[in-house]
Amino acid sequence: MGFALIQSLPIMPNLVSNSKIRTPNSVQFCNAQFPTLPAFLVKQRLREKKKFLATHFSPKASSTSSGVSQAVHHTEDKGRTTAETLEYTVEPATSVKFPASLSLPGCSSSLDLLGTGYREKVFAIIGLKVYAAGLYANISVIDKFDAWKGKTATEIQKDSSLFNSIFQAPLEKSLQIVLVRDVDGKTFWDALDEAISPRIKSPSSVDESALSIFRNTFQGRPLKKATLIFLTWLDSSKMIVSISPDGMPSAVDATIESVNVTTALFDVFFGDAPVSPSLKSSVSQGLELALK
Repeated sequence: MGFALIQSLPIMPNLVSNSKIRTPNSVQFCNAQFPTLPAFLVKQRLREKKKFLATHFSPKASSTSSGVSQAVHHTEDKGRTTAETLEYTVEPATSVKFPASLSLPGCSSSLDLLGTGYREKVFAIIGLKVYAAGLYANISVIDKFDAWKGKTATEIQKDSSLFNSIFQAPLEKSLQIVLVRDVDGKTFWDALDEAISPRIKSPSSVDESALSIFRNTFQGRPLKKATLIFLTWLDSSKMIVSISPDGMPSAVDATIESVNVTTALFDVFFGDAPVSPSLKSSVSQGLELALK
């Protein structure tokens, strides 16, 4: 019945990037694997189908339908478990699992997953995956994009104004980074700073102070494989950083207040030259589906 509930979800085509064919993200549900949909759309489809089944099948039905009602009850139980603890999207290149939604310290509402990808660094011509990443946002942000309804993922990905609108929207959004190898804090920050600093042409004292706080958050901190890092934009000029080596973070580790720094960081991942093309591509596909 788990399969019957969402077997009708649309199949998305394989993605081609950097001359490598990658299968799309997948959603794991009740020990089965299904094609990509943004996690928030999967939850919506599941709720709609469970509501339909609950309305049309009664536990008091005849013996012919008793198996169905039991299956519906089982599926509803599974659905609650999945929605609360097990529902996730798998980033295919790293096999990292991202929850469909999450609540973070410092945020006023839960955030939903829009897309996933990975960051790769090249050492001596060998590409090594460093981390997987997922973009979360207050899902009401979708209501602000009527002008992009009907656009393809390719059109969305090339439209910098849409991603700028996501950034400027007065709603919380967060980038979850999951390390897939051990990295010391200095190395992680140096790589991030290498991408941020060129995007700030003439840093002010406010920018320098914000970068110093950002740097000190990672300096001297061992970042082991599976460490979670959350870079969360509360608004266009303020963001918070939370780091946890074991499970979801329970506190905010740093607050960054500089519109130039927060804007540069968002541009690092969702500008015209993103450090993770697969992440921007995945988010674009999610937006295409959400805006149909």
